[in-house]
Amino acid sequence: MKVLVVDDDTDLLPLIVLTFRQAGFLALEATHGERALELIAQETPDVIVLDANLPRVDGFEVCRRLRASGDTTPVLMLTVRGDEEDVVRGLELGADDYLTKPFSPRTLLARVRALMRRASRSGSQPLAGGDLALDEELQAVRLADQPPLRLTPLEFRLLQLLLAHGGRPVPTERILRHVWGSRGAGDRQLLKQLVHRLRQKIERDPAQPSRLRTAPGVGYLLALGDAPRAASSASD
Repeated sequence: MKVLVVDDDTDLLPLIVLTFRQAGFLALEATHGERALELIAQETPDVIVLDANLPRVDGFEVCRRLRASGDTTPVLMLTVRGDEEDVVRGLELGADDYLTKPFSPRTLLARVRALMRRASRSGSQPLAGGDLALDEELQAVRLADQPPLRLTPLEFRLLQLLLAHGGRPVPTERILRHVWGSRGAGDRQLLKQLVHRLRQKIERDPAQPSRLRTAPGVGYLLALGDAPRAASSASD
């Protein structure tokens, strides 16, 4: 599932994003309302975590525009503005839930998951492309008609990001941020090792990968055509 986190607190934002990524979400981020509206149009997130106090276009206006356009994406407002009038305003503008700062990451995750269960899209199909599909509940990948292959958290986040981009190359820096977090310990060498391990699981011939390919000068991509079937592999 894809979550968009919108917050102009540059210390808090990476922590929220990392919380979602560690929980198996594909997390996008924005620091102002204009960028949030752009990402909503481009990425169609499944849920939005939205601060009220934002530069350029504040969170209340983002929510108003979203609902005025007919978009029903679940919105959780996350803000220091806990006065009753602010809560009522957010809900009346179309927010589905309202959580004040400071907050517990566990509470945030629970609230977001509850929103997604209630949303009409909660029964949507797994993230998939070609003969490959991710099972978020099992943290596994399914290849054609084979049994699911368990993935490590890092493998899962890498495959999740590449699959979400539908065969388009993803820059190395974007991959590092998603897999290890904005303040994580990931680097290009660790990414190469991670790609190598994932290829052992999803490629028929890891030495000549047909699915998880290198995009020279950019990063990596996941080919979604008719790739050869991969052999089963034990989980790490």
